[in-house]
Order: sequence, then C-alpha cells, then structure tokens
Amino acid sequence: MTGVPRRAAVLGHPIAHSLSPVLHRAAYRALGLDGWSYDAVDVTEKGLPAFVGDLDGTWAGLSLTMPLKQTVLPLLDHVEPLAGVVGAVNTVLVQAGGSGRPVLTGANTDVHGIVAALSEGLGAPGAASPGDGSAGTGAAVEHASARTAVVLGAGATAASALAALAELGCPTPVVLARSLGRTGALARAAHRMGVEPAFRSLDGALAALAGADLVVSTLPPHAADDLAAALAAGGPGHGPRPGAVLLDVAYDPRPTALHAAWRGAGGVAVPGERMLLHQAVEQVRLMTGRPGPLAAMDAALGAALDAPAPA
Repeated sequence: MTGVPRRAAVLGHPIAHSLSPVLHRAAYRALGLDGWSYDAVDVTEKGLPAFVGDLDGTWAGLSLTMPLKQTVLPLLDHVEPLAGVVGAVNTVLVQAGGSGRPVLTGANTDVHGIVAALSEGLGAPGAASPGDGSAGTGAAVEHASARTAVVLGAGATAASALAALAELGCPTPVVLARSLGRTGALARAAHRMGVEPAFRSLDGALAALAGADLVVSTLPPHAADDLAAALAAGGPGHGPRPGAVLLDVAYDPRPTALHAAWRGAGGVAVPGERMLLHQAVEQVRLMTGRPGPLAAMDAALGAALDAPAPA
C-alpha cells in the first residue's frame, strides 16, 4: 500500500528533540511517497494505551523511544521473535485486520542499528582487529569476531546491545550498571537470547574498558560524563586498547564527552546518530515495504545536525 497516503509517528516523553521526523520524511521524499506524513508526538506511559487504541487503517507504523519500548508489549497483537527475545519494541507495524481493527506487530530495529553502527567503526582505518590490537579493515567485520565487549547501562537499549554484540561474535560481554539491583530484566533478556554477560558496578568501568574490543554506552545524555573525565585524565592501563571501538548511543551534545575522551585516548568512536540512522532505515523498510534510502536519509540527518541551533 505504498501508493496510499499513510501516517506514522515517533512516540516518547520527552520527544521534541527527536530527529526521527527528519529521517523518515527524507525517506518518503526519496521514495516518492506523496501524502505520507511522519510526526513526533509526546506520549507518556500512562497515555500509550489510549493512543494505540485509537490507531486505524490510515496508520503505517510507530517508532517508539523511551520510556515506551517495554510498556507497549502487552498492547500488541504480535511480537516478532527478535523483539520478544530482547524484550523491547521500538517499532510498531499497523496492518489491516479482518475484524475491522488494525493488527499491531512489534519489531526491534535497534539491534540492526547497533550492529550497523559498530560495523562502521570496525571498518574504519585503524580499528582493532578483534582481540589482537592490530589494524582492521571492513573485511574484519565480516570474517572475525570480537572477543571482548562492554555495555554501559542496563535498560532496554542495553538488551538490544547484548543481541547486537552476540551477532558480532561476543556472547559474554561485561555489563556495567549504575545499580546492580536493577539488572533483573536485562538478565532475563540475556538468558532468553543465550547470552552470558557478567554484571558489575559502573564504579569499575575504567579497567573494564581498557580490555575491551567493543564498547556500547546506552547511558542517557551526560550520565557518562564523570567516566569520560576519568578516561581523559589517563593513566597506565586506563585507556582503550589501540583501535578499540566505542558506540555512544547518546548524540546530544555532539560529540558527547565520552565520545571525545575515547577518541582522544586513541580509540575509534562511532557517534550515536549512526545507530539512529541505521535503525530508521530498517524501520522505513518495514513500514513502507521498500528499501530505506540510506544515502538520502544520511544526507538529511547530517544537514539537521549541522544546522545552527535556534536562537
């Protein structure tokens, strides 16, 4: 039904900062989907059931950000296997149903986005080949496996990070959490996906980061600033191994303090907007039935990020 005008939106709270409309609108223009619209709608956890209940056949899909990725699960008719294993849905597909109400299917494109973003880092000049500290190439992404990895944070995005790291060949990462008492949901998700992480306190982050080939920070903006300051201060054994790859999913400010400190210490840093881009490309494919136009979406994202901030 790509020729019929449809609606889509990103939901979350807060949501005004979202760049998803930039990405999806650029995709619709590139695909010639006249009449398709994509908006950002502020929806809280409490308000989500009513919003979902009002969806009709004019809708193509929803993008979900925090704190809705888990809240939406009981509101869906179907959950795709990957999203079910991870326990987080960031994409809802709205499809025609025989009962007169649409059928809602939950999917997860965050895993795809993290894998693609990390693969960009692994293919960058100077990136470490997994485990050995030597220079890597794009071929290393396809043929080699990362031996060691660290995930910062223990929320819904951390579960997607565990699945992505397993896809890249690292089923035993270290998870550094701000509160070990709040890692139960992530531990259950890890068990479902056959991943065996070690859970440790964020207080010991520097030593863990020094031994990692891949690092994914899922912490909210500024939550890693103290860690970034400690990393920037340096010291024997406290820096990343040469060419180790960091993906910080936060992208405001740009670059984040952790991104800048990691790169300054000799590591390869992938900005969070690369994950945002790649997961959106996959969302467009799922919602429209046509391949997401990566180049057009990338160009629109770059222009939005480089635009002067409003006075």
